Amino acid sequence: MGARIRALREERGMSLSALAAAAGIGKATLSELEGGRRNPTLDTVYAVAGPLGVPLVALVAEAGDSDALSDDALTAVRLHLLTEPDRTTEVYLVRVRPGAERSSPAHAAGAVEQLVVLSGEGRLTYGAAGEEQVVDLVPGTHVHWPADRPHSYACTSSVELSAVDVIVTPI
Repeated sequence: MGARIRALREERGMSLSALAAAAGIGKATLSELEGGRRNPTLDTVYAVAGPLGVPLVALVAEAGDSDALSDDALTAVRLHLLTEPDRTTEVYLVRVRPGAERSSPAHAAGAVEQLVVLSGEGRLTYGAAGEEQVVDLVPGTHVHWPADRPHSYACTSSVELSAVDVIVTPI
């Protein structure tokens, strides 16, 4: 993954310092990631993908791979990837643990996300501070929002929140 991050950063003419600042992570952390000396957290991968203007999948997997991403709050298993000349579409099965919340920084400019809730209950919050939109999530809920803004998923039930998440990122 580190080599992909470095290649994308260099393609965009970004310095290590500029990408680290835009992603809100330390320059040393980014250097260690690029050098393969550190394994990134899901938060870090999300943070770096946005400023690079790429979908998450561009950093975590090669086309055709099947990967699961996980942290203390969420597990996401990629179900499908479609790369077209003007956009990338990623489809994930997302599970948020009971009582947990997963915050995501803004994705690349123009990215949109859709969520269809399969089981459990929760809350989706998206938008800039002070202008957040909050959507209650129950089985059958379908919500669509601009993912190029910060957003978070929370599980408010005693069973995990399970949903299909579709992220479309313009190229």
